[in-house]
Amino acid sequence: MNMKSPLKAFKTIAVAAAICASFASTADARTQDGLGVGVIVGEPTGISIKKWTDDTHAIDGAVAISLSNDDSFQLHADYLIHNIESSLNPPELKGSAPWYYGIGGRLRTNDGDTHVGVRVPIGITYLFADSPLDFFAEVAPVLDFAPDVALDLNGAIGLRYYFQ
Repeated sequence: MNMKSPLKAFKTIAVAAAICASFASTADARTQDGLGVGVIVGEPTGISIKKWTDDTHAIDGAVAISLSNDDSFQLHADYLIHNIESSLNPPELKGSAPWYYGIGGRLRTNDGDTHVGVRVPIGITYLFADSPLDFFAEVAPVLDFAPDVALDLNGAIGLRYYFQ
């Protein structure tokens, strides 16, 4: 399977999403009722989504390509808990930056093999005060348990726009 075309499409989508999102302005991303859609860049690289269930909990996921594993396809979803009380809130910035942790699952396919594992993401997200955007950075140890037991590590940054 030639992965250069999907990779080129992901890069184009990432640039387009970043440009469109830079023109948006409304309220704090956490208070939006909509779905956050954007890009995740790193390991993996692709499309990221996030839905807040209340002020401190969210579900996120990604449909992506794992660049370090021979351009394999990766799908993951996580349940996240944000620590709002210990957010980094520098006075010069109007938004907030809560750290988060969670648990989720990952499915990765590569050359006919399907790997299934558990993810434990730990990260920080910046919630812009005057825009429906969030920026995030995370690392996620992954324990694959099928077809073999193996330890892996995901790490990425991303940007999402919240549609109402």
